[in-house]
Amino acid sequence: MDIVTLPSRSVPVLAEADICVAGGSCTGVFAAVTAARRGARVAVVEPQNRFGGTATASQVCYWHSIFNLDYSRQIIAGMTDEILHRLDRRGQVDYADGPDPSWYARLNTEELAIELDELVVEAGVLPFLHTRAVDVWRDADGRPAGLLVAGKGGLGVLKAKYLVDATGDGDICAAAGAEMWRNPSLQPPTACAKMSRWPEREVGMFELGKWIHAEAERYRMPEGMIWGCPTPGKNTFMLAGTKIPDADLSDPAELTAGEIEGRRQIRAIQDIVAGHGLPRPVLEALPSLIGIRDTRHIRSLYRLTTDDVLYGREFPDTIARGTYRVDVHSQNPPGTRFLYLDGTEVFISPDRENEATRWRPEGPAPECYNIPLRSLIPAGFDNLISAGRMIDAETGAYGAVRVMVTMNQTGEAAGNAAYEALDKDTGIPEAAGL
Repeated sequence: MDIVTLPSRSVPVLAEADICVAGGSCTGVFAAVTAARRGARVAVVEPQNRFGGTATASQVCYWHSIFNLDYSRQIIAGMTDEILHRLDRRGQVDYADGPDPSWYARLNTEELAIELDELVVEAGVLPFLHTRAVDVWRDADGRPAGLLVAGKGGLGVLKAKYLVDATGDGDICAAAGAEMWRNPSLQPPTACAKMSRWPEREVGMFELGKWIHAEAERYRMPEGMIWGCPTPGKNTFMLAGTKIPDADLSDPAELTAGEIEGRRQIRAIQDIVAGHGLPRPVLEALPSLIGIRDTRHIRSLYRLTTDDVLYGREFPDTIARGTYRVDVHSQNPPGTRFLYLDGTEVFISPDRENEATRWRPEGPAPECYNIPLRSLIPAGFDNLISAGRMIDAETGAYGAVRVMVTMNQTGEAAGNAAYEALDKDTGIPEAAGL
C-alpha cells in the first residue's frame, strides 16, 4: 500500500472533558450518562446521526432476559431497566408472555433513539453526532489525553483525562497501542431490514430457511438461522435473514462490501418469498449500519473463558450478569449452535431437523454468569477502558455475553470505573483495586 505524508497542521480543541466516550451505542451512552450523573464533565462521539448503535442504526429490536435462569429474580437493572420503563410509558415496548430464552422485550428502535437523546441532554453530556474518533491525541509525555475526531467542521481534538472506547471494534484501544486479537472464526454480520406485507402467518422462520436452502445457489445466499419479529407500534416486521461469512468488518473495504452484500441478500429474500406465490414483501427501512457481531478484541487484564460462562463462575470484580445462551453462528455446517446454562445444547440448521443433546450431564445449573471489570481494561493502560463487544472473551464466552442487555452493563461499569479514577485522581485499575 502506498502512503503519503501530510503536512503538519494545527487543529482546534473542540472541548475539554474529564471523560470522553468514543461510540454512542446504548453501551456508550450508558457509560457517558453514568459518569455525568456522578458529576463528571463528559463528551460522547458518534459517527451516525443518532445514538443507539446496533439497536437503532442496525435496527436490532430484541433485548434478551434481564432475569436469572429460572426467572425468579431480576439480575439486570440500571439503565437497561430505565430505558425499558421510559419506552413502556409511551407504549413502545412489547414483552414476552413468559420465560423465553430467545427474547424478553421488543423495542421501537426509532423511539429508542429519541429516549437516548433525552438521556444525554438530561445528564448534561456534551454530544458530537456525525463525528468519528479517528485517533488518540497524546500529551507531551506521549500519554493518551484525548481524541482526534473528524466531523462536519473537519478535524478537531477533544481533550480528556480518561477515555472510554465504545466503538465496537476497539478503534481507540488499537490507536492507543493496546494489544488486539481476533477470534479464529469471526461470527458473521447480518443486515436487518424492516418490511411490511411480511407473510408472518403463511411462512415461519424455519420454513423460510428451507426455501433459502433450496435456492441458495441461484441467489448466492449463505445459509444459517433466520429470525425476525413484529416491531412495536408499527405494521412492520424486522427480518434478520442475511449472513456475510468470513468478513472482518473492522476493515473498511470489507465493511463496504458487507453493507452492499447485505442489501443484495435482503432483496433476494423478497424475491424468494414472491417466488413461492406470496405477495412480495415491501421494504420499508434499511439499516444505516450492518449488524456486526464480532471483530477485534482487546488483550485485557483477564480473558473471560467459556467455562467461566457455562459454569457461572463468580469474580470479586463482577460488573455484569446475564443468562443469554452461548450462541455461535457457523457456515460449515450452516446454522447456529446454542449451549444453555442448564446443560442442554441445540443446533439449528436450515437443511435438517434441530439436533438436541447435552454439553454436560444433568445437575444443578448456575442462575447466571458474571463478567469481571478486568475483561474491559486493556493491559498496560491506566486511563483507558473499553465497553462493549471488544471485550476480552473466548469464542464461546463471547457468543453469550455479546448481546445488548449484557453489553449495556459494561457501559455503565466503564462509566463508573472512569469516574472512580477521576474522583481518586489515579488510574482506572488502581481505583478499582486491581
